[in-house]
Amino acid sequence: MRAILTGGGTGGHIYPALAIARGLQNRFPNTEILYVGTNRGLEADIVPKAHFPFRAITVSGMERKISFTNFKVLWQAWQGYREAARIVKTFKPDVVIGTGGYVCGPVVMAAARRGIPTLIHEQNALPGITNRILSKFVDQVAVTFEDSLKYFPGKAKVTLTGLPVRPEIMQAKRTDALTSLNLSGEKLTLLVFGGSRGARKINQAMAEVIKKYGNHPKIQVLHATGQAGYQEFLHELTNNGIDLDKYVNIIIKPYLYNMHEALAAADLVISRAGAATLAELTVLGLPSVLIPYPYASENHQEYNARALADRGAAVLIKDAELTGSKLVGTIEGIINQPDRLQSMSRASQKLGRPEALNDIIRCVEKILPRQ
Repeated sequence: MRAILTGGGTGGHIYPALAIARGLQNRFPNTEILYVGTNRGLEADIVPKAHFPFRAITVSGMERKISFTNFKVLWQAWQGYREAARIVKTFKPDVVIGTGGYVCGPVVMAAARRGIPTLIHEQNALPGITNRILSKFVDQVAVTFEDSLKYFPGKAKVTLTGLPVRPEIMQAKRTDALTSLNLSGEKLTLLVFGGSRGARKINQAMAEVIKKYGNHPKIQVLHATGQAGYQEFLHELTNNGIDLDKYVNIIIKPYLYNMHEALAAADLVISRAGAATLAELTVLGLPSVLIPYPYASENHQEYNARALADRGAAVLIKDAELTGSKLVGTIEGIINQPDRLQSMSRASQKLGRPEALNDIIRCVEKILPRQ
């Protein structure tokens, strides 16, 4: 079998595509994969390192306002469509799968117009513009959040599958993780991170959290500041009179390379609300305090966070409303009520989709022509 995968711009679009590619190869041995993206997106670096063939087309995203630049974008979209059509014609895929980002538009449309089975996967609770348009032409739409179903009316065949998570996320053992991270098995673990680059607003609020829980007998904190914010955060602590050397229950890292272990050790997570992060939290049944990144396209992280908060799995704090005292108060309101922590955990687990990858592969099987 031959399959084209397309998705780009951010890791949130690329990593699900790579997971689906590997899932296809496991389900259909000797499947030939071609990944189509742009040279300007992260996919140009990530995909070759994942050992998949990569082809680039010319395309860029529209500005969300009337501008001269958009005329250039439309011209590039036409060029990209022609390039995608040539790739599709030459490669002759049995299926084309898009996981989001503007590069999907020309590639999926080129396949759909040739009658090739097509599927798109939407990661976020608020679908992106590209996927909303493509849903009118593709054979199957797979979604991560139940909340996004209402955005795909009409003819689109939509299936709630969830978002594939890395195998190591589900395989990590709590006892091993606690030992590896030098954490106590007798204390409740707060895990805090703001994404790979960190989040300055979260770091600023965490100074007060650390002041509150430093040397607490029942609570420990593991906080990843992001590489860029690490030194600034240490200075912030110093300015607040906090000497980390005196706190045996606080661990500050610039980055967590072993995030699977950190999640396995966590009892409560404080983070942004990217789709991949929430898929990992729910598959593990972890309760959370979510502070959506306010500059995400179409504010989609807030929609993601609400999908959990509305079902009792998380507490949502808007970035603009985040302060140290508000974060401390929110944490206190959760951990001082063991029943609430447990009910949040149960609600989170109900939203988890550990079979997401298999469900997506089954969606692909449905649209393949019968042999």
